[in-house]
Parts: sequence; structure tokens; C-alpha cells
Amino acid sequence: MFAPMSNASAPAPRRGTQSIERVVAMLRVVASRGRSGMRLNDVATASGLPTSTCYRMLQRLEVEGLLERHPVTRKYLLGPLLHELGMLARPRLQLAAHCEPVLAQIADETHDTVYLSERRGLEAVCSARALGDYPIKALTLDVGIRRPLGVGAGGLAILCALPPDEADEIVDANAARYAKLSTLEPAEVKAAVAEGRVRGWAFLDSPVFTGTAAVGVALPGEHPVAALSVAAISSRLDEARRAEVGAALQRHARRLGRLLAGLASAAGAPSAGPAA
Repeated sequence: MFAPMSNASAPAPRRGTQSIERVVAMLRVVASRGRSGMRLNDVATASGLPTSTCYRMLQRLEVEGLLERHPVTRKYLLGPLLHELGMLARPRLQLAAHCEPVLAQIADETHDTVYLSERRGLEAVCSARALGDYPIKALTLDVGIRRPLGVGAGGLAILCALPPDEADEIVDANAARYAKLSTLEPAEVKAAVAEGRVRGWAFLDSPVFTGTAAVGVALPGEHPVAALSVAAISSRLDEARRAEVGAALQRHARRLGRLLAGLASAAGAPSAGPAA
């Protein structure tokens, strides 16, 4: 019979959980660059882990098929196993599929690039994009790119629609990541959230890419799970046009909110909270 383990020799209770958290965090870091991939040093910088630790973790994730390394650029990208598992996952509501016709309509109206961003915990994920016909396009996001809530206009709009205390907690939790991905400071994000609440739409100018700006509106207005945003070169979003685009996004967001509520009601689904 085995003797009971003493408290002194017992493993740390969160050791296994911390290992899982580190693996997930590593996958999120690599995914933040979309399909362009990341080199080892970039992963180490973004994750805050020592390069040697990152290298061991990346090697193991590559062996397991969760990551792959490009044979020429040596950049790490999301691996085939994630794709295979993703095909089996069944989301509760195919939000992008229902929103794509509306995104195309907004792109026709504004002539600029329109994004759908869905909330995933402390982040927003671009799940759909529609291109307008203006010759200079603001391609600030690819589908699948993840960013901390507050870095883009869509994520900022979601913060604007959340209760103030919850929004502040999210900004504080993401504080260290803002400087790595943008020119924003947490205080600037909180100020932009406060302004957006008053206006009814969020606005950011050049937080990641100089010379590009965007307007965003959350949907639905209460308990937001996603946001619509329009991105353009900064000169196309002066004060008057921002208000015009913001009003158009509010109108389309209300329409989508009613559509999604009807679909959820028909399916007998409970009210959707933020996805983890």
C-alpha cells in the first residue's frame, strides 16, 4: 500500500493547469499573426517567456501537430491537428454566416472594408470581412486574427457596450499586451471607451497601422457578443464621416440583433453570453 503523500512533497495544485494555460497562450500568440506565422524570437518576445523555454514548447507542439514550421522561412504556423479538430467543432450559432450579407451591404454603402469581430473572452476574433470598392483599402485584419479587446474598433465597441466595471477589468487584464500590439496605453483605451459610450460608436485612429482608422458598433447592444466595424484610411474618416458611418453601423447592428434574437428564440437557445 502506498503511503499518503505529505504536504511537503505534494505538487503545486495548479501545476497541470498552468501547463495547459501556457500551451494555450503559445497557440494564441502564434495565431495572432494569422497565416503569416512567427519566428522563434518573435514568439518569445510576445509571450514573455525565455527563448529556450519557447523553443522546447514550440518543438513539442510541432510534434503533436498543433503547430508546423515553414521549411524556408522557419516561421511557426498553426498546425493541421487544429484544423482537423476545428472541423469537428460545432458552434452554437454560425454568426458569420448570418452577418456576411449585411457586411457586403455595408461595404457597398461605405465603399470601405467591413469587419465582423466576435468576442472570445478577453479578445476579439475577426470572423468575416467584406471589401468595398474604394481603391485604397484598409486591410488591417485577416479572418482568424485575434486581438485584445480595445486594440481594434470592433473590440473597443464591445468594451463600450459592457458594464463599466467589467470593461475596466478587461482593459487592466490586457494592459501588458496593448504595448506589444499597438501604440495604445490602458488609460487611452479607457478614455476611448468612455467617449464611445457617449457617442454610441467606437473610434480609433492609427492604433496598429499608421494612417488607418476605424469605427465600430457592438451587437447586440446589451450583452455584446460581436461587433461590426468599418476601416479606411484616416483621411476618409474625418469627424463628419465618422458620425455618418457610426449611424449606419448602429442601424445595421440593430437589424442584426433582431435577426439573431429571432434565430435563438426559434432554436430554443438560451441568451448567449461571451464565448470563452
